[in-house]
Amino acid sequence: MQTRRAILAGTAALAASPARGADDPFAPVDRLLAKLVSQERLPCAAIRIARHGRTLFEGHYSGRVKVGPGSLYRIYSMTKPVTACAVMALCEDGKLSLETPVAELAPEFSALTVMKSSPADTEPARPMTVAHLLTHSSGIASSWAGTALSPAYRKAGLDAGTWMFKPEIGGLAGFATRLAALPLQFQPGDGWLYGFSHDIAGLVVERAAGEPFGAYLKRRLFQPMGMGDTDFSVATGQGGRLTDLYTWRSGAAYLVEAGATSASLKPPAAESGSAGLISSLEDYSRFAGMLAGGGTLGGTRVLKAETVAIMTRPYGPQNHVAEGLGKFAGFGLGGSGAGMGQAIGGVVALDDQGGPGSRGEYSWGGAASTTFWSTPGSGLSVVVMTQLLPSGVVKLRDTLRPLVYGALKA
Repeated sequence: MQTRRAILAGTAALAASPARGADDPFAPVDRLLAKLVSQERLPCAAIRIARHGRTLFEGHYSGRVKVGPGSLYRIYSMTKPVTACAVMALCEDGKLSLETPVAELAPEFSALTVMKSSPADTEPARPMTVAHLLTHSSGIASSWAGTALSPAYRKAGLDAGTWMFKPEIGGLAGFATRLAALPLQFQPGDGWLYGFSHDIAGLVVERAAGEPFGAYLKRRLFQPMGMGDTDFSVATGQGGRLTDLYTWRSGAAYLVEAGATSASLKPPAAESGSAGLISSLEDYSRFAGMLAGGGTLGGTRVLKAETVAIMTRPYGPQNHVAEGLGKFAGFGLGGSGAGMGQAIGGVVALDDQGGPGSRGEYSWGGAASTTFWSTPGSGLSVVVMTQLLPSGVVKLRDTLRPLVYGALKA
């Protein structure tokens, strides 16, 4: 542990891209990220801004953590839009629909209950759909959500961030069995709560596809897009590429997990559709670019344009979104939830307050302060990587959006 003051003088942000001149429209983006890293507000940073498949700006900034084009990052909840894409691909193939009852593919969920006054006071749940899972409206909570159910989740061994490494859980099927034994926070469709919903969506993908979740992701999404570095663990011999993970407490840097000793160097006991993927700036930029391209990447069609349109616009009733999403967005998205609607696996901008042309922007973030957005209407994609827990300490998305849109307008 060292204080920021003790190491600030000797720490510089190193950009892999050429120095940006004062008249370069992306110079403000470059200066901001370099400053955040040099001031030790971020341990490192990387960004790629692309439009219609062409990279407009890319930078890699080393501070406490050294990074470059080959670095790998824990993307945590940026796994969710990937899981959503897998579901949408199965919808294209006629294997399910967004309104398919979850219990049809996961019979473990056929007799769910809902908490009334306490976890011991319950009532039968209405049917939960696949769309409920992908819009945080399923009623499924988590071990850290701060609800009355959180202690029950922990008692059941369903601890966020670690359950997928526990063989005794029994993989996704065992996870679903334990989860289904606990009541929901609310009736499906009646609220918004960030929890383990996308993990169950991963099980739905597995059952509908007839193959392991990770295998389906590779075959249907990663291989067509050339995302060879994205997986639920780091490939053998590539451990040196995984970045260290940090947090800050009282002005001091604390190493949460070293890349060289990370649990992600070995395959997990279960493949988490909520937060399990490791990726690179290159790979996730390909994914974001595919969404921005309306389902195509470099001439390869991955999803139909209409499929991406359904995924990246508000889905279902939005009256319950504002309160729950607003509370969550400050730390979960690297910005506020103002002007955002709930889409499939992410949120969508309902107006242009982020900058000219930001309406229709689809975005999400991860627990280690990573964030991205894609705007199918304009072909814009932006991916930002770092490794700082918790997300929201630096509101990267809201800080960067006006600079990016300003550069595009220049």
